[in-house]
Amino acid sequence: MGNDRGPGAGSGLPGGTDRQRYLSEVCGLLWPSPATVTLGGTVPDRTGTRGQRRGQEREFILLLGSSRPRLLIPAAAAPGAAAVRGYGEPGSAGARLGARALSLAMASGIGGAVLRRRIRVSAPAGADTIESFLRAALGADVLVSLYLGPARANRKPVLQLLSPQGQPAGFAKIGTSPLTRALVQAERDALIRLGRAGLSGVTVPEVLHFGEWRDLKVLVLSALPVRQRRRPVNGAALAAAMNSVAGVGGLRREPLATGSYWRRLTGRLAAADRSAERDTLLGALDTLSARAGDAQLVLGSWHGDWTPWNMASTSDGLLVWDWERFTDGVPLGFDALHYRLQKDVVPGRREPRAAAAGCIQGAPLALGGFGLGAAEARITATLYLADLATRYLADRQAQAGALLGAPGAWLIPAITDQVRRL
Repeated sequence: MGNDRGPGAGSGLPGGTDRQRYLSEVCGLLWPSPATVTLGGTVPDRTGTRGQRRGQEREFILLLGSSRPRLLIPAAAAPGAAAVRGYGEPGSAGARLGARALSLAMASGIGGAVLRRRIRVSAPAGADTIESFLRAALGADVLVSLYLGPARANRKPVLQLLSPQGQPAGFAKIGTSPLTRALVQAERDALIRLGRAGLSGVTVPEVLHFGEWRDLKVLVLSALPVRQRRRPVNGAALAAAMNSVAGVGGLRREPLATGSYWRRLTGRLAAADRSAERDTLLGALDTLSARAGDAQLVLGSWHGDWTPWNMASTSDGLLVWDWERFTDGVPLGFDALHYRLQKDVVPGRREPRAAAAGCIQGAPLALGGFGLGAAEARITATLYLADLATRYLADRQAQAGALLGAPGAWLIPAITDQVRRL
């Protein structure tokens, strides 16, 4: 990656589980040699300010311990409390309550005394680290907090940025692989465009900085006001917001089998690695084209990953983030279908294959706010599942260890079953 040491080399960090290995890799990228990253002992720095005093040394708390690391937050009380609160705010009501309790414990100093697994970063003066890069890019000192997400092809470091006093300063997304660098670039381009589009009922982050550091792409975004008063998600308001996004590039109608969307979808799928899943999906799409090729589709834009956890419903409208999959020229209603499916396949809620089949069966109701008839809605849902399966195959999600990364286990059966009914 352009660093003069391998990810995590010599860091002394644990490397057993996937999250441990990822933590070691990311720390090696963010604080490359001559900086050193070490897993500290169980005796905390009780002042919580050593990193701020010395300037070149940072201490972090590793939440959920070194065996199941999920969150790396500054050890100092104010920014540590703000980091926990910031990661909890976009979640469910229960997650927000838990985060607020831990945030209060951090602010009081109790959390810092009890949470004893530490990571220490030491860097000589003038060392080129992510913090020195961000400081130069933003013209202000920032502390970073890191969320360690689950395995998937598009996993990337996402840093919450905080002032030394704990004020939100934004978020930084870092593209570390060909796929994630392309996604970071795509999100920057999408947000610039969306910022000029005059969306109705939707607020998106602002781009504060975009550039390269040590062969990595770095996108710095403003922090959305997720602490605003929440309100229940209103179905009509959600559909209106999705319609507003759909209309960013204008709406147009075209036939399924001879249109631009069909060519892009089948082209992406044909370019994916050859596999039984890919060939089965190509066969299903051939049958769909033969049996419903004359169907007319309304095309527009979509967010690409609109889920309950990528938005917040507030008294001032919807705050929506994670726009790296924003795309033009897809069938109207894709966002609504994705929102419903992803909500259904949360672990413990619904079996994924049944959820995929339900996405097609429930499409007429789910797409009622988009003016689609029942037949058009089911075709749209079939295409949505095919688009998502193609994404997973092209990104090699199964090989990356993503939980639902194998579309042959749940998405493709729903598609083939529906095509047989046409």
